[in-house]
Amino acid sequence: MQILAFDFGTHHIGVAVGQTVTKTSSPLVVLNVAREGKEIWNTISTLIDEWKPDQLLVGKPLNMDGTPSEMMKKVDPFFKKLQKISSIPCELVDERLTSFEAKQLMHVDSKDDRIDDLAAKIFLDNWIEHHVNSN
Repeated sequence: MQILAFDFGTHHIGVAVGQTVTKTSSPLVVLNVAREGKEIWNTISTLIDEWKPDQLLVGKPLNMDGTPSEMMKKVDPFFKKLQKISSIPCELVDERLTSFEAKQLMHVDSKDDRIDDLAAKIFLDNWIEHHVNSN
């Protein structure tokens, strides 16, 4: 199963690709929402056409207590539009601490260092591990 994962942000969307047979994934690209504006959906459609995923994942921003964060109000419309533009199953996936973990892995502190694609890879890896091992 081929999978694309999206770490949605208001300025950047990190994208990772992975697959369940080899249980591997890679950071793919960081999309600049501000630069692309509405064209971001053309870019996302191109990625879907290119990678032909069987599953789409979107990071679900939760507070540490498991409740939806304020960011969920912005992720929800993105998730719904992703479902609308593709006929591919879409799933929200817990992304708690993935940006923190990505920053630690990359040894970065500043917001200028783009780690969104690595954060997407981290929650994609977690999904693959849970999905493949539970089947």
